Amino acid sequence: MRKIIKTIGEAIRGTETDYTTGSINKAILLLSVPMIIEMFGEGLFAIVDAYFVSQVSNEAFATVILTETVATIIYSLAIGISIGAAAMVARRIGEKDPEAAGRAAAQSVILAGGVSLIISMIGIFFAKDILLMMGASEAVLEIGVPYTQILLGGNIVIMLLFILNGIFRGAGDASMAMRSLWIANIINIVLDPLLIFGIGIFPEMGVVGAAVATTIGRSIGVLFQLYILFKGERVVKLIKGYFKPNYNILAKISNVAVTGAGQYIISSASWIFMMRFISEFGTDAVNGYGLAIRIIIFTILPAWGIANAGATLIGQNLGANEPERAEKSVWRAAFANAVFLFVISIIYFIWAEPLLRIFNDDPDVIRIGTEALKIFSLGYIFFGYGMVINQAFGGAGDTRTSTFINIVAFWMIQIPLAYVLAQMNNWGPVGVYWAVVISEVCLTLLAIYIFRKGKWKSVEI
Repeated sequence: MRKIIKTIGEAIRGTETDYTTGSINKAILLLSVPMIIEMFGEGLFAIVDAYFVSQVSNEAFATVILTETVATIIYSLAIGISIGAAAMVARRIGEKDPEAAGRAAAQSVILAGGVSLIISMIGIFFAKDILLMMGASEAVLEIGVPYTQILLGGNIVIMLLFILNGIFRGAGDASMAMRSLWIANIINIVLDPLLIFGIGIFPEMGVVGAAVATTIGRSIGVLFQLYILFKGERVVKLIKGYFKPNYNILAKISNVAVTGAGQYIISSASWIFMMRFISEFGTDAVNGYGLAIRIIIFTILPAWGIANAGATLIGQNLGANEPERAEKSVWRAAFANAVFLFVISIIYFIWAEPLLRIFNDDPDVIRIGTEALKIFSLGYIFFGYGMVINQAFGGAGDTRTSTFINIVAFWMIQIPLAYVLAQMNNWGPVGVYWAVVISEVCLTLLAIYIFRKGKWKSVEI
């Protein structure tokens, strides 16, 4: 136990470690602890943000839920580029070539800037159309358009926060990724009530204040990341000369990023369909479902921390020509993740209603949210294995496989099944919940089958 505590301390402080040799269990612990804390911070912000916005009105909360459902497309693009960046950085670090890792990192930033500009234009000029597409009511539209414009218009900070942290993770510098996200989220949490309710010298901005707080917090987090990378004291360094477009590196990153983004866009689009199905049953259904999702994110994000640790290990060990060690690392990370989420599933199933009542006291919202949380918890063990193994393909640079798996699970199973159960069988929102669980189980089984075949070991990036 003392040895574990010591290792956790090392992980939080941050140490430069060679993850291609030595104990795999220690490597997973050193990487996953700061990644779990990092993602826990993101989950904490989602919960706190939900709490404050829900105090404004049901329409304000619905605005946030609908906008963030669409914003998952931005997250998907950011994650896709970050997968490309992390995979290439991890591979170069495994090959003991930090300069090449730095050049790959700079080209990732260039790619992110171009994509972000397009999204900003869409978010600023088509915010109302986006909310209408999601089935927003007139009351939601009245207060929601400025929120959507700010959040989507300022997406560059979301993009860079994801991508720069992907660079840190690929380099095995998980503690720095943790610190930057915590800085961003602490500022978010402090500014949220000040700007939403107009406390002290701050103006009362309502739901718009939540968007402003988020953008400011993430902007400061990005500035911190850039300061560290340009300072040149970490594993990966950025210098001005690296930002000259290198079309060979850009092509390699884009090759991984396009299918990586596609993988997450496919899953995000399925969530948009799920929310669209849910919105047919009214604002209470949207809020109950959205609140349950926020609580789930609180634990799914730390679980992604373990999945990211597995992705880093697979990338660096492939770079060091250690494919068997890479595979063993993924299986151990997947088992640890499944155990973690199994414990969480018990908590959610037993205490779903009390957890939801912390954030909302509307009986219909609580009833719908409780049903969602209990049903989702039944698939948590499968979620644990599925997310680690599917993320491992990305760490190896094999995002095409992950994209294929997501197409099958989400578009060929989840969306049609949700429609059949919710609409044709008249199960209502419960049909959507069961469709999500069943599709995630199918995803996990398919991912395990393909991963065992081992073709990812020969991918070159």
